[in-house]
Amino acid sequence: MNFDLRFYLSLFVRRLHYFLICLAIGSAIGLTLATVLPPVFKASAKLIVESEQIPDELAATTVQTETTEQLQIIQQRILTRDSLLEMANRLQIYAARPGEVVKRLPADEIVDDLRRRITIATTGGSSRNGQVQATIVEVSFEAPTALMSATVTNEVVTLILQENVEIRTSVAGQTLEYFNEEVARLDQELATRGADILAFQERNLEALPDSLDFRRAQQSAAQERLSQVERDESIIRDRRDRLTALYENTGDIGGVNTPLSSQTAEQRQLQGLKDELNTLLAVLSPENPRVKVMQAQVAALEETVAAQTTAGFDTSPTGAPLSAFDIQIADLDGQLDFLNAQKRTIEATMEALRVSIEATPGNAITLDTLQRDYANLRAQYDQAVANRARAETGDTIEALAKGQRISVIEQAVSPREPDRPNRTAVAAAGMGGGLFVGLAVIVLLELMNTAIRRPVDLVNKLGITPFGTVPLIRTRWEVVRRQTIIFAAFAVAIVMIPALLWLIHAQVMPLDVILDRIKDKVGL
Repeated sequence: MNFDLRFYLSLFVRRLHYFLICLAIGSAIGLTLATVLPPVFKASAKLIVESEQIPDELAATTVQTETTEQLQIIQQRILTRDSLLEMANRLQIYAARPGEVVKRLPADEIVDDLRRRITIATTGGSSRNGQVQATIVEVSFEAPTALMSATVTNEVVTLILQENVEIRTSVAGQTLEYFNEEVARLDQELATRGADILAFQERNLEALPDSLDFRRAQQSAAQERLSQVERDESIIRDRRDRLTALYENTGDIGGVNTPLSSQTAEQRQLQGLKDELNTLLAVLSPENPRVKVMQAQVAALEETVAAQTTAGFDTSPTGAPLSAFDIQIADLDGQLDFLNAQKRTIEATMEALRVSIEATPGNAITLDTLQRDYANLRAQYDQAVANRARAETGDTIEALAKGQRISVIEQAVSPREPDRPNRTAVAAAGMGGGLFVGLAVIVLLELMNTAIRRPVDLVNKLGITPFGTVPLIRTRWEVVRRQTIIFAAFAVAIVMIPALLWLIHAQVMPLDVILDRIKDKVGL
């Protein structure tokens, strides 16, 4: 597709009036805004956050709020609704200037406007790489007059200094007051806990855990004696049972040195076991388990035979002489009775020790709980006393303004020139906008126009080749009417638009306020 530059230049010249009208409208709006917008003066002041003048190693302040956090708290307190309204009324920020009509703004609009015009910017402090820089606070205020901007800026600076001192002294004072109350409360509670411990010890004087180890040793010794008595009782009962069984089986308890013909079965069995034991000892070690078993059996039979051969002269309750078996049984029964008496005595002693020992842990736990609570409370009391001493030091530091503070390094002065608007830039922006809109209108009209306007369009769209073309010939009335419409549009752009903007600015709402609201709506 060939680009016909001459054709497009002719189209631009044919629609030049649209371009000029848009340029005139944009220029009129820009020039009107540059003329009508009121000047805005901006005064600035600088403050610096100074660190503590006394090292923390020597005397630390109790106000541990971070610098950035404290500045944010101060800013929020200053920008509260009540504070802003009080400052606006006291400084007459919205008072009418000479020649202006008094306009009462709603309180919400005043608050929003002041928050928008007051700027508190913080720079410095701790950076991401760990370096610590000085914290600088820049305060500024925008006003229609230079004097008002400087006055309000200095007032905001004064409020910042006052809020900083009030916050730090208030925090230090509240900290000291808290620890004074805490020390008094802990002291009273310590006295109460001490009285409770003393009363408990007096009530349980004989059940305290001081003698617990001694009683446990007594209990262990008694348990050992009881075990020994039970073992002895078991051995005697076993001997009695074996003796009874021997007597029931043989009718005699026999003897060891009787002739073979008159020996009892137990005696003969004992002799056989001894012979077998001698044979085993000839081939096996005395420590062999089989030899050990054989030796135990021999010893048991020896006791039985010895009991059988015991002769006595005791008599039964009927006057008849007692046999050897009866004598052995009576002796064993006497030993069992003695062991039972010992056993009952030991068990009674162990029961008394058990009751005493079981009662002691409860008292020990209760006493230990009381003493532990007292020790914990005493540690809290000592810590509270130490904290109160530090709180007193911190309160003194803040009262003498030796802690972290904010100082003014540059007061706000009345600016010589307004900060905005940049009237040249506003006028140039209006002209540039009109220029862009004019070109956009021409391009848009060309894109929307699909009519046949030149011979090449006949060839491309209809596929025919014309012999010649006749241009559009307007009558004189059509030419005059077109020129009148163009001049009327120029008049509207040059006269009516500036007049309408001025009317809105003077009678409805200032244009700077309208522009600010538009910026707020679009998020600029």
